[in-house]
Amino acid sequence: MHKVTWRRCAPLSALAKFHAARGPSCQKSALKNTPADVLEMPPCSFTPQEYKGMSKERMMEIRRRNCHPMTMKVTYYKKPVFIHQGHMQWLWDVDGRRYLDLFAGVATVSVGHCHPKVTAAAERQLKMLVHTTNIYVYPPIHEYCEKLASNFPEPLKVVYLTNSGSEANDLAMCMARLYTGNFDIITFRGSYHGGSPQTMGLTSLADYKYPVGIGLGCTNTMCPDVFRGPWGGGHCRDSPVQTTRECNCAQGYCEANEEYIEQLKQTLLTSVSSRIAAFFAEPIQGVGGAVQYPKNFLKEAYKLVRERGGVCIADEVQTGFGRTGSHFWGFQGHDVLPDIVTLAKGIGNGFPMGAVVTTREIADAFTRGVHFNTFGGNPLACSIASSVIDTIKEEGTQQNSLEVGTYLMTELAKLRNKYEIIGDVRGKGLQIGVEMVQDKASRAPLSPQDMLAIFEDIKDMGILIGKGGIYGQTFRIKPPMCITMDDAHFFLSVFNKSIQNYMEKR
Repeated sequence: MHKVTWRRCAPLSALAKFHAARGPSCQKSALKNTPADVLEMPPCSFTPQEYKGMSKERMMEIRRRNCHPMTMKVTYYKKPVFIHQGHMQWLWDVDGRRYLDLFAGVATVSVGHCHPKVTAAAERQLKMLVHTTNIYVYPPIHEYCEKLASNFPEPLKVVYLTNSGSEANDLAMCMARLYTGNFDIITFRGSYHGGSPQTMGLTSLADYKYPVGIGLGCTNTMCPDVFRGPWGGGHCRDSPVQTTRECNCAQGYCEANEEYIEQLKQTLLTSVSSRIAAFFAEPIQGVGGAVQYPKNFLKEAYKLVRERGGVCIADEVQTGFGRTGSHFWGFQGHDVLPDIVTLAKGIGNGFPMGAVVTTREIADAFTRGVHFNTFGGNPLACSIASSVIDTIKEEGTQQNSLEVGTYLMTELAKLRNKYEIIGDVRGKGLQIGVEMVQDKASRAPLSPQDMLAIFEDIKDMGILIGKGGIYGQTFRIKPPMCITMDDAHFFLSVFNKSIQNYMEKR
């Protein structure tokens, strides 16, 4: 087993210069007993506060007794991580151990935990005005709506603020139905668009479904997954890394795209009425496992939907605000213009917030009744969200996502070529999925037990990542967009070691 050497890269951007200016390293909080052939955890100059609160045993007792049992069901890891404090891409547990956070609270912490600029904006607003509602006129909501709208192309210039992505998608469903006068809405299999009563119809993963009559009028069509689906090749998707499936398509033609479009046509012919309300799609599926579609699929799908009276909705809850690197919004990478865009997660760097951005005509249709949201557009939320956009622009966060994310994917592809159980590597920027399989020939998903073994091992070596996919077979890498190339090197060495450890135990 060869020794991996430590190397430090030159700064990439204004964001890298920010990290370099943080001062000397403070290593005492890093995890100990790092294997000899794994890189040392990159330095961090921030010193967390000593934890003096409730014991871990007491927290788990309360979690079992007073928190809803669903909280226990979704708790990550057999040995849970007890988080105490965060700073940029780092988290510390109550014992003072440091972790590199590559999941960002489920792709939510966009510019970094407790980012100094965002924290300062929150503190200023806390001293001025914590809450009022949009029944009054106050500066933060107008300043933010104008700033957010300025980052969208015409005619997407009208903003409605909510508290979450589920709320935003719920509202988008209602707007689409009111505007079109139609009812049926189409989403992909494997999609996740929220857990509210209406959005559960959009969500197409069995684990999130309940046997009750909610989410009516939603139909799921085949997801154009060029790795796991029946069609796909080596040139299909807009990603630094393609599948290893063979492709004999002529230049400028994609057979997989044609086949998946035909599946959508069949859904339109057989499963919905002749006039529909909307088509929902994430530019890259999030919970579904960072699934990417053929390059022209959304463009052709949007045309079919509009021919049937429907509007096209881009769920940017996970892909928005520069996470895909090449563009500020994920839909721009598909060369399409949606009628409605929904936002959340990274919009507030972890502060609860969501938004619907649409056209004037669609927005006007929603005024036939009265809709009111007590906390939507809260001045504190707007001030925080405004500072997030400023930080992304000032620190080159989007470019950092492109550079570090592309490097990560190309290096992960080398590990895919090395190990039989890594079936696919995909994504754009820092929206990355690594799909694990039993073997490359069958593409059968790696078992939940085996996934958990690797997952726990990565955590024990100091890195937190996520999981997703219909079978829970995909590792999700969606870190705060401030991570550095050194962090990428550290993750790659840990991930490589975790696969080695698993293979030795098979």
